[in-house]
Amino acid sequence: MERGVYTLVLRLDDDLEACVGSLGRVSFRQGYYSYTGSALGKGGLKRVQRHLQIMEGKKATRRWHIDWLLPLTRLEEAILTFTTERLECRIAGRIGARLEPIPGFGCTDCRCASHLHFSFNREEMLDAVRDAHRAYGELNYSAVL
Repeated sequence: MERGVYTLVLRLDDDLEACVGSLGRVSFRQGYYSYTGSALGKGGLKRVQRHLQIMEGKKATRRWHIDWLLPLTRLEEAILTFTTERLECRIAGRIGARLEPIPGFGCTDCRCASHLHFSFNREEMLDAVRDAHRAYGELNYSAVL
């Protein structure tokens, strides 16, 4: 099983407020979000498939902050970098240097400001995410949906 770091680029069509596990109620604006996660465990990048199942309502168990947001959004693109290195925080930090972080989201096990970032602009989002992945390795897969 391939291992690596992934970033999901999501589109939210309306402003909304949602309960996000331990974060409580969070306000989300209409626009684009990127969530960066790692898939270095035994299941590897199958974690991305799990996220897609949550998004489609085929899986109900919610473990991570992103699981609460996924059913409310549409997947625009999934970007994967195959690696065994712990690059998740570096990639999320590089994205956060260009885009607005959602404080505390997806980073309960690290010291990052956030692993979820926002932009009103799709191209700005995609550029920031692709550049962040390229900065730390080869961009192995980028699927526009």
